[in-house]
Amino acid sequence: MKILQINTVCGVGSTGRIAADLYKIAANHGHVCKIAYGRGQALGVARDDLIKIGSHAGVYHHVLMSRLTDKTGCYSKLATKLFIKQVKKYNPDIIHLHNIHGYYINIEQLFKYLAQANKKVVWTLHDCWAFTGHCAYFDFCGCDKWKIGCHDCVQKQKYPKSILFDHSASNYLKKKSLFNAVKDLTIVTPSEWLAALVKESFLKGHKVQVINNGIDLNVFKYTDSAFRNEHGLQDKFVILGAANIWDERKGFSAFLRLAQELDEQFRVVIVGLNEKLKKELPGNIIGISRTDSITKLAEIYSAADVFVNPTLEEVFGLVNVEALACGTPVITYDTGGSPECVDETCGVVIPKNDIDALKDAILEVQKCKPSGADCRARAMQFDKERKYSEYMELYKA
Repeated sequence: MKILQINTVCGVGSTGRIAADLYKIAANHGHVCKIAYGRGQALGVARDDLIKIGSHAGVYHHVLMSRLTDKTGCYSKLATKLFIKQVKKYNPDIIHLHNIHGYYINIEQLFKYLAQANKKVVWTLHDCWAFTGHCAYFDFCGCDKWKIGCHDCVQKQKYPKSILFDHSASNYLKKKSLFNAVKDLTIVTPSEWLAALVKESFLKGHKVQVINNGIDLNVFKYTDSAFRNEHGLQDKFVILGAANIWDERKGFSAFLRLAQELDEQFRVVIVGLNEKLKKELPGNIIGISRTDSITKLAEIYSAADVFVNPTLEEVFGLVNVEALACGTPVITYDTGGSPECVDETCGVVIPKNDIDALKDAILEVQKCKPSGADCRARAMQFDKERKYSEYMELYKA
């Protein structure tokens, strides 16, 4: 079987690593697989199995026009035309979409081809962009216009940011028409939470299947290191937070409030901060820059006493699973798909935005910490070999 994956990136970031992992598992199952990507440097995939869509200049042009017009996905026409020629030459049996936003591909050309090509299409949604008129997330702002028709978007300034116009109404109708024109389409979501949203959206006529994101348990495991010594944490109860990008949606302010409530026996460590945010930290928070080294991440997870995920919007919460795999219990807000990773054996789920409950949960974990073995056992349910093999069954269905 010949498989083509399409994603913004390849081998980097969460979605890029998922695509690269699927590529390897497909090969192990005897399939031929290529990955088409639009941005950055591709990692973890043989050069002959890569298809680059467009150019850096094309991406910048797409970004600029999207900023001005609020029509993300309506540019990169030549790049998409040339890409479709390559797809026809490769002639895959399965076309597996991931993120098609990201300023690199023209959705009208892509989906007109998909509607005519008579191919099996699998689309893994990593956010909500596919069924809104503009945004990738709406839970934080409490918007439900996507259920009947977007208009007057309250998140025009959020990704994919528009400076001038609001075309959320026409974007919504365009997506609805294009995406529903593909008949053999299966929507995959990493959480039951997102699956429930899809079933309320204009994509509800398609088959929806939940396949959780998976992790490499050979890398994410308890890993001894000098991290605590290097940061003067030998006698501290370490509270860890980690994200690719920290903003209000990810709960950065919760850590600032939490640091004010805890005494000197505790220390907060936040991974994934840019230099600007690091300068804003109080003295009892240690800021660590983002790292693409999963080995380094495993060392940091292992050094922590508890992982805290105060996210206000989350499709699944893979960082929760990564922490659990390293033997570290998790406390998370009851938000989106994040609680689906945690049960009473390995952590605590608390109400969203409840700092008092968060503090109490930390004190409870300090008093009676779940065992590393129980945390690891929970994480083993999300072994990438096991989870992504479910895609192989879906391909054959």
